[in-house]
Amino acid sequence: MLQLTTYALAAISSIPLALAGPLSKPTTKFDWSSTKAVIAFGDSYTYVQGTQGRQNYSFIGDQFNFAYGTETLLSNKIVQNQTGTAEGGPNWIEYLTNCGVKEGLTSPTSCKKQLWDFAFAGADISTDYTPLHHNYTLSLENQITQFKQYGHTALSKNKQTANPKHVLVAIWIGINDINDSAKYEVPSFREFYKTLTETLFASVETLYDLGYRKYLFLNLPPLDRTPGNQAKSNPSPNATQVAWYNEALAAQACVFGQGHGDVEVEVFDAHARLAGMLDSPASI
Repeated sequence: MLQLTTYALAAISSIPLALAGPLSKPTTKFDWSSTKAVIAFGDSYTYVQGTQGRQNYSFIGDQFNFAYGTETLLSNKIVQNQTGTAEGGPNWIEYLTNCGVKEGLTSPTSCKKQLWDFAFAGADISTDYTPLHHNYTLSLENQITQFKQYGHTALSKNKQTANPKHVLVAIWIGINDINDSAKYEVPSFREFYKTLTETLFASVETLYDLGYRKYLFLNLPPLDRTPGNQAKSNPSPNATQVAWYNEALAAQACVFGQGHGDVEVEVFDAHARLAGMLDSPASI
């Protein structure tokens, strides 16, 4: 991953959230102060290690260990000795919540803003479009299916997450999708990314049906500027592909927000913030 990712997104809780594109308009002002917990889905950019998770991949379970009980989840602990970031240590969502930032083990229930992280390292949105990285990988679709069947029920027994309206859902996905499909022979990558993000938001509708009303999405960083891509004459993915995916994400977030008048929806422009840091590293 880009080494600046954690540093940049650690600041989310202290800055106004930037909207990604003209289509992405919040239905109401985003209110971080009223948030009691964060539920996260995504890939390695977001995953945290758990005592009940697959080592180096998840907080809890995997495709072969799909079911879990209430006590298993609520007694699970964040392990802060993982290598989920380029420099080691906490990642962006741990900094955002200030949950799991200390070395050793942290129970999410002990945090002022609890972090329940169901992201799985190596995840794509759906196996309908890209293959699993491993046979035990949980795609974004299956992360949310697993949460609907087990996680939501378990968290309803926890005081700070009992009312979904006080919970923020954070989703960062697409890094693996755009890398895995970068050289696909498709009629239009713009249309392909539209289909991907439509599939993403079909799963988000499941979360809405469970009662969750606050959503934070993050767009793709400048993947065309990774060290490996900078050494290539033809980066893969290229800047246009990244821009098209981010355009599709912003458009779908807008559709979702406009379709539900009772939701708060924000798209954080991780691309612009990280590109700015790459352009002016001395300003960091």
